[in-house]
Amino acid sequence: MPNFQVVSFDAPIFGMAPRRTDVRPALSVVAPMFDEAGGARRLVEEISAALVGIDYEIIAVDDGSRDRTIEALIEAKKSVPRLRIVRHGANAGQSRAVRTGVLSARAPVVATLDGDGQNDPADIAGLYRALTRENAPATLAMVAGERRQRLDAAAKKTASRWANRIRRAILDDGSADTGCGLKVFYRGAYLRLPFFDHNHRYLPALMKREGFAVEFMPVGHRPREHGASKYNNLGRLAVAFRDILGVVWLKARARPPLTISELEPGADYDTM
Repeated sequence: MPNFQVVSFDAPIFGMAPRRTDVRPALSVVAPMFDEAGGARRLVEEISAALVGIDYEIIAVDDGSRDRTIEALIEAKKSVPRLRIVRHGANAGQSRAVRTGVLSARAPVVATLDGDGQNDPADIAGLYRALTRENAPATLAMVAGERRQRLDAAAKKTASRWANRIRRAILDDGSADTGCGLKVFYRGAYLRLPFFDHNHRYLPALMKREGFAVEFMPVGHRPREHGASKYNNLGRLAVAFRDILGVVWLKARARPPLTISELEPGADYDTM
């Protein structure tokens, strides 16, 4: 296995980006990967090509892969120097890999996409511009992708369709496709959300729980060309109802402060 330098990530454990002397980018793209050796390098190169004109970094999180994903990423870094590679010592799941990437991010805005290549990196820029546009609502914290013309097996699409309907009816999160991994959001907003395994599927509901606004945009979807799905319908169904009940409880226990302001000593404030 190629040699690579291990960087300490003590700072992100406490919710802060790693201390670096260089200028921070405008956008951090987080791609969680587990056993994606067949497409890791190609995905990194596609992300880089799609973000011309945007100051970005790419954070690939190898979630304890058992194949040669780490070698593929190290090879990709030769042609994409903006790539940063973060590695879990053991498989911890997609939600934890996303969180690790966000905690490691140096940009104020983060984009996430699945590491299997089914999300099209060409859609990232559009979601980023929608989130950061001048006339965006003051509370807008996330623009989430919704896949059109999904290229999955019929059984998977049917199960996902029903799961989305049930989740949307219970949580009222406005999302028709919360399982889409392609999302762009403000890092600070994400760090205010409660974390639990599989919480990446409930980010719109959790954002709204904190008083943030969420918008949705149609994005493309591509067939899987390598590897295998990390989920199955029965496994996803088994945890979905439990997770939804948990999010319902979290929403019921929320008490948003509406606004948060820091007052300067000696200033004249209207407290009415």
